[in-house]
Amino acid sequence: MEPVPDQALGLDDHSVSPEARYELRESVELAFVAALQHLPATQRAVLILREVLGFSAREVAESLETSVASVNSALQRARKAVDERVPDRSQQATLRSLGDDRVRELVESYMDAMRRGDVNAVVDMLAEDAAWSMPPLATWYRGREQLTAFLSEGPLSGDWRWRHLPTSANGQAAVAAYAWQAGEGAHLPFALDVLTFEGTQIKEVTAFIARSPQGDDGRVLVRWPAHPPDPAKVAALFGGFGLPSRLD
Repeated sequence: MEPVPDQALGLDDHSVSPEARYELRESVELAFVAALQHLPATQRAVLILREVLGFSAREVAESLETSVASVNSALQRARKAVDERVPDRSQQATLRSLGDDRVRELVESYMDAMRRGDVNAVVDMLAEDAAWSMPPLATWYRGREQLTAFLSEGPLSGDWRWRHLPTSANGQAAVAAYAWQAGEGAHLPFALDVLTFEGTQIKEVTAFIARSPQGDDGRVLVRWPAHPPDPAKVAALFGGFGLPSRLD
C-alpha cells in the first residue's frame, strides 16, 4: 500500500463540482482506512475498484475472474468492516470544518516542531490516543507516552537534521520529510507523513518511509535515517507527488 497523489485521483479537478469532489475524497478515505486495517485482499480490491475507481460489479468480476454475486458479497463485507473502523466524523468533514488556512497553519506548526527537534511541541499537537504507524511494518506507537519515547529515541533524538515540504495524499494533509546526508551534502527523501486530524490535534501519523534497511528490530528503526534512500520508493513516494529528490 502506498499513498496516492490527489491529482492521480482527480481530487484537485476543479471542473468537477465541489460535492462530487467531496464524495470522491470520502471514498478514498474509506479505501485508505480499509487498506490500513488489512482487509482481506479480495475485499480490499473490490472496495477500491467499486467505491473509488467506479468500476461496475461486472467489470470487477471480470478483472478478478469471479462472479458478480461474489463481488457484491465481498463489497458488502468490506463496507461492514470499514464502517466498524471509521470514526463517527470523517476526516473530510474535519478538514472542511477547519478550513484551508487553519489546516495550513497546523501543518506548518508540525513541520516547524519536527525541524527544530522539539519533542514536547510535537507531542502537544497530538491527541491523547494518537497513533504513529509505518506501513507495511507491524511496528506502531500509540498514546503520548509511547510517542514521546519514540520521537526522543528516533527521529527527534538530535542525531538527525530535517527539512519538510507540505503536500497532500489520499485527500488528506501530508508532509514530505527529508533527512540530512552529510556524504551527499543535502537533505534526501526520508518519508511521506500522512496526517489525520481530530479537531485541531493530530490523531494519526502514517509514515511511508523511502528507505529499506534490513531487519525490523528496535535499533534498526532508531537508526533508520542513516540508511540511504531506496530509489524505487523515492520515485513512488516523492517523484509521484512532484516533490524534489533533494533539498539543500
